[in-house]
Amino acid sequence: MNRADPAFSSAIRHDALDRVILSIDNALRTSLGSHVATRPCPRPEGVGEAPALSAEEKRLSAALMRVNHVGEVCAQALYASQAWGTTDPALKAQFEAAAAEETDHLAWTEQRLKELGGRTSLLNPLWYAGAFAIGLVAAKVSDRHSLGFVVETERQVEAHLNSHMDKLPAADAASRAIVAQMRDDEVAHADAAEKAGGVPLPAPVRGLMKLAAMVMTTTAHHI
Repeated sequence: MNRADPAFSSAIRHDALDRVILSIDNALRTSLGSHVATRPCPRPEGVGEAPALSAEEKRLSAALMRVNHVGEVCAQALYASQAWGTTDPALKAQFEAAAAEETDHLAWTEQRLKELGGRTSLLNPLWYAGAFAIGLVAAKVSDRHSLGFVVETERQVEAHLNSHMDKLPAADAASRAIVAQMRDDEVAHADAAEKAGGVPLPAPVRGLMKLAAMVMTTTAHHI
């Protein structure tokens, strides 16, 4: 089809509109919907024999798992925007595969929140929108910087999940098993992005990412 042909321009506009509609639909489903995992929820042996959690322990575990759920909402947004922003089919497939694995994390944290009598963050649409915008900016800089953004994000998430392993009640074996598997998956995502050519981000950018994560996790702990 000739690029000067009006039909070509119309096809491009329709394709862009379709992508926008699909992105909005994905955002709503991710931030407000429920999710189904493709892998079984991690469960330690004998979890049914674990001592019952106190009301205070349940509140703490629910708050931490809500923060983790928000992190997975943001991960979905980041991978969706980066898949949209790249023109490399192989890289797009890598981002989409990572997003599919992160969907398991969404389902697991949702399930655990229900078991603890907790809820997901009321600000999930806001978290998704902000993460999507950041991911799209990174994707538009270059594929290597987009991958570097993934590496840095996942390394920070790994540290964050390690801190939750220290904070979760010792008796909450169910939540701890989920967080441990999530951490292992995030490490694998970071390693894959690094091997694919991700470049280190400048120190000021890494610092801003940590600051943004601190604001998000502090807010999501309560709201």
